[in-house]
Parts: sequence; C-alpha cells; structure tokens
Amino acid sequence: MILSEFKNEPFVDFSVSENKQRMETGLNKVKKELGKEYPLIIGGKQIKTSEKFKSFNPSNPDEVIGVLQQPGEKEVNQAIKCAKDTFEDWKHTSVKERAGYLFRAASIMRARKFELSAWLVYETGKTWPEADGDVAEAIDFLDFYAREALRYALHQPVTPFPGEINELRYIPLGIGIVIPPWNFPMAILVGMTSVGFVTGNTVILKPSSDSPVIAHKFMEILAEAGLPSGVVNYLPGNGSVIGDQLVGSPNTRFISFTGSKEVGLHIVELASKVQPGQIWIKRVVAEMGGKDCTIVDSDTDLDIAADGVVAGAFGFQGQKCSACSRAIVVDSIYDEFVEMLKVRTQKLKVGLPTDPKNYMGPVINERSFKSILKYIEIGKQEGKLVCGGNALNRSGYFIEPTIIRDIAPDARIAQEEIFGPVLAVIRAKDFEDALNIANSTIYGLTGSLFTRNRKYIERAKDVFHCGNLYFNRKCTGALVGVHPFGGFNMSGTDSKAGSKDYLLLFMQAKAISEKL
Repeated sequence: MILSEFKNEPFVDFSVSENKQRMETGLNKVKKELGKEYPLIIGGKQIKTSEKFKSFNPSNPDEVIGVLQQPGEKEVNQAIKCAKDTFEDWKHTSVKERAGYLFRAASIMRARKFELSAWLVYETGKTWPEADGDVAEAIDFLDFYAREALRYALHQPVTPFPGEINELRYIPLGIGIVIPPWNFPMAILVGMTSVGFVTGNTVILKPSSDSPVIAHKFMEILAEAGLPSGVVNYLPGNGSVIGDQLVGSPNTRFISFTGSKEVGLHIVELASKVQPGQIWIKRVVAEMGGKDCTIVDSDTDLDIAADGVVAGAFGFQGQKCSACSRAIVVDSIYDEFVEMLKVRTQKLKVGLPTDPKNYMGPVINERSFKSILKYIEIGKQEGKLVCGGNALNRSGYFIEPTIIRDIAPDARIAQEEIFGPVLAVIRAKDFEDALNIANSTIYGLTGSLFTRNRKYIERAKDVFHCGNLYFNRKCTGALVGVHPFGGFNMSGTDSKAGSKDYLLLFMQAKAISEKL
C-alpha cells in the first residue's frame, strides 16, 4: 500500500457562500431528525432497554436531540462478552485491513462534514468554526492513526547478533474501555476509539451523556465503512451506573479516558486493583484537563497577544481543556493590557450557535451553568470584575465572557478548573515571577508566552512546565501530528494524542529470537 504523506484536514471557509449554504443545509437536515430514539449497539445488534435518558440542546433545554438507552449490569456483561469473543478473531486481522476501515471512515466523514458539524452545533452548542474544527480533527485522527498502524507493522529494527534471527512485533492488548468527553465529542471520541481498534483491540465505547447522539453517528460511519460487528460496541448512559463495572471487570485490559480530574483519578484507583480472575495489570491512558495560562511580556506585540488571549479564553465558551483561564501579565503593561482585553471581549457576540454571527454559544448543561456562575461570584470577591459576569436573560445556558483582574496566584479562580468563559488576570512583577505563577497549579497541560525576547523563550522551554507550550500564539488549537497533545501532573498521563508514540499505549511488544 503506497500512501501519500499525512496532511491535516483543511478548515472550512464559511465566508464562501457555497460553504455557508452547505452548512445551512446540514443544519436544516439535522433539525428534522431531532428527537429520534437510538439503540445500544452490541455485536452489531440494536438493543433497547426499559430505562431511557435524553440528550438536550444546551441552547434550548426544552429541545430533545435524541432519546437514548440506559444500559444496566446485563447489557454491560453482554458488551464485555461480545468484545472478548470478537477479540479472538480481530487480533489476527491484518493491520492493512484494520487501517483500511479508518481510511474509509475518514472518507465518509469528509462527505458528511457539514451534517456532522450541524450535530455538534445542536447537541453541544458549538459555533460553526468550532464544530468544523472538531470534525476536521476527527478526520485527522483517522488518517494519522491508520498510517501509524501501518508503520508499526513494518519490520522493527533490532541490534543484529551472530547466529540468531531476531525480531520485534507489536501485538494488541485486549478489550478497551473508551470514555471520551463532551467538549470534543467527535474529534476526541474518534481518536480514542479508532486508535483502540486499529491496533487490534476491541472497544466498548461509553460516550458522555451530554453528547451520545454524536457518538451514535460515528457508529453509523463505522458500519458504513464495513467494520465487523463487535469490534466497537456502543454503550451510552450514566457513568455512575455502568462506569465502575466496565473499568473494574477482570476482562477489560485498558481504559482510555478524557474528562475531569475527579473521575480520572477514580478510574486510576479502580483500575489498579487486581480483580479475581484478572491476569494482567491494566493500562490507563488519561487526560484530565488543566488550569492553562498565557504569559504576556512587555516586549511583544500587545495587539497580537490580546487577540491570542481572548481567542484562547473564550473559544467554545472556554470549555476546552486547553483554554486560557489565566492571563499572567508583567507589571509594566498590566493596566494597558487589561483594557485591551476588555475592549475585545465586549465585542464578542453571544447567542444561538446556529447563527454564524455569534462568536460564543451556550455552556453544556445546567450543572455547568450554575457552577460557572458560582465561580464568577467567588472571583468578584477575589478580584475586580472587568466585564461580563452575567447569564443572558434567555432560554439556554448562556453566560457572558467574563474577565476578572487583580487575582492573586493562589486565589480559587486562579487554581481551580472552571471550564467556562472566565478569565483570571494576574499581575506579575517580572518574567521570572510570571513563570513561577504559571507553574503554581497542580495541572500542566498547555501554556503560551508572548515575547520577542529570545532569552525568555529559551528559559520558558526549560522551565514552563506543561505538556504543550506555545510561543506568540494562543494556547488552544493543537493539530494532529503537528502538536502532540497531553499534559503533566494532574492534567493526565501525558499520553500525547496525535503523536507517533501514541499507538504504543495500546499495544505490547513481543521480542522473538530464533537460533540458526
């Protein structure tokens, strides 16, 4: 198989009238399909349960996106058995065939790009560009991981030794539990799931209860691509009901998780306990968010820096694990820069994400809505409100982009993950002080520095402790293959999704030696 070089999927230019029309067509198509019921998928069989739950539109909580099945112990056991049985054949499937399913799925997603983006707009409140970026990244993961699987299937170099034929092969692990988040419900879900099965494992996919319909759309794509039944099994529902059973089963071999620190640490603890009948140490791949920041030095283009901070803080309503939730600004430009942030932020339009004129849509659900507003009140006590701070007086979970200045480095809104459109601005005495503040949280996912000072850049490379560090650009927007993504400390296991190392986490190496 001769492959072209991997290239990132281009983003859609919605200023082109044809693209705008195609997006509007996608939105109209999806609108007509809202409210449908979706079954579990286990071994290719569509299963309905007596208990249901609904997915709602965060822009209009009275609008049902879809009706889903809540699995119980019976369905979980059924999915585990199916994945276990399927694994016995799937692990022997050639890598070329496995990769082919990813390439076909990527092709299908390209053809359905606008429709898939429309589902993201309705189910998770993404604006048009954010939705398009999510789908583009999903396509990238499929193309990239397929190529990497083929690379790992090639002859692996080992040191020659006289009188022996030696080789190293990578083989699959077993059954994987994939638990993706709602904030990148297409990209991260597709990446976590596809890397699981392209490496020869079988997967039980437990999507977020806030984005289960989008996950079902991916199951439809896999079926259209011809993926054999049972390789990926779809089990949406409340994680508190089925999560421990999936993670704790002696038959499951690895857990791939992206989400909150609290849930991630619980998974790590549960997976570390060897259950009766379990014959392996489970592997956990976890990404658990952050308290990311941008440092702004005095020797920089402040307009570019202000644009980067605002984009990083308020893109997708600040609901990215890489979002800029802290701006750390050196003293000499602090007041000027805060004013620049204020002017830009007050121009941002908040409203229905179906309208391309709006820069921000709603936050994901009522629980998040209330939590963010509570943090804003805390922030008002810890610092001075610059702009925003209110919920919009309309249906849906809309919150103004909010900036709070004069925040102490150890304040709650400078330390705790808010996961919403709230930016804490912190004054630093100088560059070294700014670095110390940047490193003062328990997280270490993304960071950014705006400066022209070459010594500061080199210093930050050594000292700024985060998994993804950017210079003179925003701290969000990692590209597959370009910016391998994953963080330090309580941000997770630094698994580096979208990297050439990532597939190793889902395989095990087998050394083989034959004496001549």
